[in-house]
Amino acid sequence: MRAARTLAVTATAIAAVGLAAPLAAATNGPTTVLSGGNSGGNGGGNGGPTDVTVNPYDVHPGSTLTITARGCNRGGTVTSNAFPETNLSGNNNGVSTAVARVYNHATPGNYNLAVRCNGSSSVVTQSFRVLPGRGAQGGLGGSLAPSSTEMAIGGSLVAAAALGGGLFVARRRRVTGAGV
Repeated sequence: MRAARTLAVTATAIAAVGLAAPLAAATNGPTTVLSGGNSGGNGGGNGGPTDVTVNPYDVHPGSTLTITARGCNRGGTVTSNAFPETNLSGNNNGVSTAVARVYNHATPGNYNLAVRCNGSSSVVTQSFRVLPGRGAQGGLGGSLAPSSTEMAIGGSLVAAAALGGGLFVARRRRVTGAGV
């Protein structure tokens, strides 16, 4: 009997974690997007930017983007309509980075950024997405309704708990009634 209870509790816990895992995995969008060709260089000169990455791909207004480019040893600039012009760092390992803060008033949608190395006329573009702004949800007192995914997961967990409880009571009743 003790083993049955342990098994029921373990199965319920595994079901809860198993049902919540897809939701947790689904909330993360793409984090790195590669663009620009590999112009065959080792990133040694300032022949132009290659392998431009944007991390994260999806941002909210006021958030920061990290832009990484190869081939800009002497630095460069990153421009976009979503943030002010930003300078790429220059270094000898061939990888330059810049951090840009998206405007607070940026309109949600897809944007492009342009990377240009100092001393080069070559420009590589990369896209990213600005998501709708979300204010703090503190102090709303339950005025926000749960999403349909949250409702489906909650309903599944309640159904699993009811089924487990029903089986437990039926099994207990059978064992108790047999001894009388």
